[in-house]
Amino acid sequence: MSITSRNLVATSSHCPYCGLQCAMTITADSAAATPGDSARSATVEGRAFPTNRGGLCQKGWTSAELLRAPDRIVTPLVRRGDEFVETGWDEALDLIAGKIRAIQQQHGNDAIGVFGGGGLTNEKAYILGKFARVALRTSNIDYNGRWCMSSAAAAGIRSFGVDRGLPFPVSDLTRARAIMIYGGNVAETMPPFVGHLATAADAGGLIVVDPRRTATAARAEDGGGLHLQIKPGTDMALALGLAHIAITEGLIDRDYLDARTEGYDEYWPEVAQWLPERTERITGVPVSHMRRAVRILAASQRDDTGSYILTARGAEQHADGTDTVSAIIGLAMVLGLPGNRGSGYGCITGQGNGQGGREHGQKADQLPGYRKITDPAARAHVAAVWGIDADELPGPGKSAYELLDSLGQPGGVHALLVHGSNIALSAPRAGHIGERLEALDLLVVCDFVMSETAAMADVILPVLQWAEEEGTLTSLEGRVIRRRTAVVPPEGARGELVIWRGLAERLGQPAERFPVAPRAVFDELRRASAGGIADYSGVTYERLDAGEALHWPCPEQTAGAHPGTPRMFLDRFNTPTGRARFIAVGYRGPAESVDAAFPLIAITGRVLAQYQSGAQTRRVAELAQAAGEMFVQAHPDTAERCGLRNGDLAQLVSRRGTTRARVHCDETMRADTVFIPFHYPDAERANLITNPALDPTSRMPEFKVSAIRLENAT
Repeated sequence: MSITSRNLVATSSHCPYCGLQCAMTITADSAAATPGDSARSATVEGRAFPTNRGGLCQKGWTSAELLRAPDRIVTPLVRRGDEFVETGWDEALDLIAGKIRAIQQQHGNDAIGVFGGGGLTNEKAYILGKFARVALRTSNIDYNGRWCMSSAAAAGIRSFGVDRGLPFPVSDLTRARAIMIYGGNVAETMPPFVGHLATAADAGGLIVVDPRRTATAARAEDGGGLHLQIKPGTDMALALGLAHIAITEGLIDRDYLDARTEGYDEYWPEVAQWLPERTERITGVPVSHMRRAVRILAASQRDDTGSYILTARGAEQHADGTDTVSAIIGLAMVLGLPGNRGSGYGCITGQGNGQGGREHGQKADQLPGYRKITDPAARAHVAAVWGIDADELPGPGKSAYELLDSLGQPGGVHALLVHGSNIALSAPRAGHIGERLEALDLLVVCDFVMSETAAMADVILPVLQWAEEEGTLTSLEGRVIRRRTAVVPPEGARGELVIWRGLAERLGQPAERFPVAPRAVFDELRRASAGGIADYSGVTYERLDAGEALHWPCPEQTAGAHPGTPRMFLDRFNTPTGRARFIAVGYRGPAESVDAAFPLIAITGRVLAQYQSGAQTRRVAELAQAAGEMFVQAHPDTAERCGLRNGDLAQLVSRRGTTRARVHCDETMRADTVFIPFHYPDAERANLITNPALDPTSRMPEFKVSAIRLENAT
């Protein structure tokens, strides 16, 4: 595309997709005749930054195309029968507020639910939590991050007293000669991350735990490292078995255990049961591979060449996900990794603001600053910032799946406001959740395209896109970054901050309680987070604009500016004793088992050219073409036993539903396992078959193990 205008302006910002938050420069025509011309002129290129070092993945390179989506919604839409009718903003907001009042009068305040997203800026996540609890007076707010990192968050809090995905900069991985990635495929989900693994991969020290030979696992094996091809759902057993090897072979860091940890005496009896041979029988990982993996990690720790263990969704999205991550953290602790400069444990955050999105009030049990909503001191602090009495704050609400499962039910939620999420595709047992959405008295969706959830709404409110707004996000390494306005938004679309103020005023709130300028919102967020675990009070737009790399906690100080905390736990952990806690856990296995009717295990995940539910990336022609159609990856022998060949159309049937996919035969797959991506709509939704069994602590559903059978769909 040629640009003839001389009014091109380059704006520094960040990619709209994953938690790596790659830096980019957006160039657009500042003197465009119409907002549409501004979007049509926009281009992106990678910018030097510690996380992506100038690189972008295919999704990042094509992100400007989303600004030109042909089906962009720019006018509020109200359902009239089977059709949507355009309406004005005042009419739409009046309608929503009137229905909210009527529903609450009939069913109570908690009959209104709010569902947020891990892509919202920190400012929007903060105000959304405030809007729910102050304007709506409901306890029922949660977000899709509950399905992303909640198990790792809960485990991190148990052991370290704090949840920050990576408690060290991503760039620290670059020098490490040993890295274990437990249940993650970063080569496809965040390709620029792979550059930080090169030293470990080239040294034969990259270890990948995954049921599939993913692109990341292939990179490990190609460099002489290891792929531990685990049976789905046995992640905890493997972690306990690896820890057993480390302890019995004398590879533990005894000085570290004595000085920096507690709870080992309760932890060891559980680990003692996991003899290598037993672990192999349950997980399918050969003893020789387990021994070699532990020795690689231990050797790099002893030699001070860097040793890290990183978890991701493959280890976490289970009904025992919190305990599984606790077992993996236990392995890291016996090796002496957490809190050591040059080594460590961390969790790879998936969503763009998955870290910041859960810190400031979107989660059902949290207030800003990562405060617990049940803590009287936390309630008093936040209430004072908000100008209300602490007794006015509701208590904790339902977790994400439980909230959705209650829709339209007696005593449940009767109106739902959805922001930054496509739950019709992303929720487990999606067919059932679709029925629950249809049972609502009111469904309001804020979006800029007709997502599958928006298509079910009673009211759709058109919002701004990533390059049309400003704010802050927090990357997977706890780094607060700036998003800046780079293109002119289309006429008619509004930012969520403006929308929430409009609704709050109609519900009786003073306008000044809900600021609409992101900078003013962030200043309030700073005050609300002050003294909390995730303390942002020392972070300002001015410091971020000056290029400072500010990782939380970054408290405000009277004497000099706090530099932020890029590396946590170097001196002490955030526990009462300052020591990291071992958590003794027992292996239970998946929530459901295979049997004669459902003999295979289906696992879900992402592909390179798509993101999340695909509502955005499926609209980019280059990405849609690269990703192709919905598929099921299976071993050729597995397909043959099911009467299928490569290229056949198959259906996957679970105890909850059926989905459809094209067969891709792959000899590297386990014979008992098939893989499907979760980006596709309608009858090809992966989550039609997934299990909503919940982790008792994190309330994470078991996305990663579904007992299924594979049938010919033709």
